[in-house]
Amino acid sequence: MGNLFAFVLFASPIPTFKRIVRNKSTEQFSGLPYVYSLLNCLICMWYGLPFVSYGVILVATVNSIGAVCQLVYVTLFIIYADTTRRLKMSGLLIAVLCVFSLIIYVSLELFDHQSRQTFVGYLSVASLISMFASPLFIINLVIRTRSVEFMPFYLSLATFLMSVSFFAYGLLLHDFFVYVPNGIGTVLGVIQLLLYAYYCRKPSEESRLPLLGSHG
Repeated sequence: MGNLFAFVLFASPIPTFKRIVRNKSTEQFSGLPYVYSLLNCLICMWYGLPFVSYGVILVATVNSIGAVCQLVYVTLFIIYADTTRRLKMSGLLIAVLCVFSLIIYVSLELFDHQSRQTFVGYLSVASLISMFASPLFIINLVIRTRSVEFMPFYLSLATFLMSVSFFAYGLLLHDFFVYVPNGIGTVLGVIQLLLYAYYCRKPSEESRLPLLGSHG
């Protein structure tokens, strides 16, 4: 179920990027969640490969697909962003690729297999927590604008369902590297869904008013 919801999560930004491509603008959408997700998918993919861990190849396959999806999203965001955000996102993308290359080099050169798994496992926990924390920027935008327009519902729902599934999976396996970050993701997912339920009831005129200037 966790893998199924992960695939849903990877596909959930498609409506958002259809809108970005159609309007040829990123508007007030944030590209940070996709950058964090790319780094997370790359690290988790590396963790699931036999070079690091045995018996978790599905972790590698699902995150390899996720990495491709996030790379496409980041590329589209860079294409349609204004100059300032384009430079910022390009720099973050280069930084992510450099960090991942460094992780591969260090884990292969400085650690044996057992310590390598622990090292990459802790990195995967850190990256997952960063990925789950990135929606805090969107939560702040929702509260500030009193609008859920820029917090896609299906993205929030898929994040919550995936986090719950992997949290339960980690508890059953007593796997610290799985249940801790996904427990945090579950809490953040609940917060997003509660905010969506509260602000989606606001009158449409009120919720869209602060954002009219972004549709030039």
